Amino acid sequence: MNISLCILIINRGIFMQRTIKEAFKASIPIMMGYIVLGMAFGMLLESKGYGVIYALLMSVFIYAGSMQFVTINLLTSGATLLSTALMTFLINARHMVYGLSMIQKFKDMGKRKPYMIFSLTDETYSLLVGSQTPEGCDEKEYLFFIALFDQCYWIIGSVMGSLIGSMISINTTGLDFAMTALFIVIVVEQFLSSKQHVYTYLGFIVSICCLIVFKADAFIIPSMIGIIIGLLVMYKGGQRDA
Repeated sequence: MNISLCILIINRGIFMQRTIKEAFKASIPIMMGYIVLGMAFGMLLESKGYGVIYALLMSVFIYAGSMQFVTINLLTSGATLLSTALMTFLINARHMVYGLSMIQKFKDMGKRKPYMIFSLTDETYSLLVGSQTPEGCDEKEYLFFIALFDQCYWIIGSVMGSLIGSMISINTTGLDFAMTALFIVIVVEQFLSSKQHVYTYLGFIVSICCLIVFKADAFIIPSMIGIIIGLLVMYKGGQRDA
C-alpha cells in the first residue's frame, strides 16, 4: 500500500512538473512583454512619487494592465471613488466580452475559477482563448499556471521598474503607450496563428462602424455594447469555437 502511494505521488509530481514546464513555455511571449511593460509602469509610478510598495500592491491586487497606468493619473489628480469606479468600469468593460468566450474553458475550474477570472488580462486572454493543452498535461492546471506565470512577470517587472526609477532619473514620456503596443502585437500574432477569425472580424467591424458614427471621443462604449450583443447572438447560435 505504501509503495503504491509513493508511486502515485511520484507520478503525480512528474505529471505536474510537465504541466508547469509547458505552461511556462507557452507564457514566454508574455514574459518578454510583461517584464518590460511592468518596468514602464513601475518607473511611471515612481516618477509620480509612489514607491515600490505601491507598485507591488497594485500589481498583486489590481493587475489590470492599462487600468494601472490610468490609476497613476487618478492618484495624482485626487480622483473621487465614484469617478475611479466609473473609469475602471469603462476601461475594463471589454472583459465582459472576454468572459463570454471563456465560459466553456472555465466552467470546470473549481476553486481556481475566481483567480482565472481575476487574472484574465488582454494578453493572458489571447493565450488562453486559443490554447491547446499539450499531451500529458492537465488542462485546468495548464491554464491556471499560464495565468499565474503572467501575473508573476507583471509583478516582477513593476517592482524592478520602481526600484530602477528610484535610483536613476529617466524620461518617462511615451512609456504609457507600451501596453497598447504589446496588445497590438499579440492580436496580430493570434490572428495569424488561428484558423478561425469570426470573433476578430466581429470586433473590427463593430468598432469601425462605431468609430464612424460616434467619432473617436465616444465610440468605445457603443463598440463594447455592440460586440457583446454580437457575441451573445453568435453564442446562442452555436458558434462557440469560432
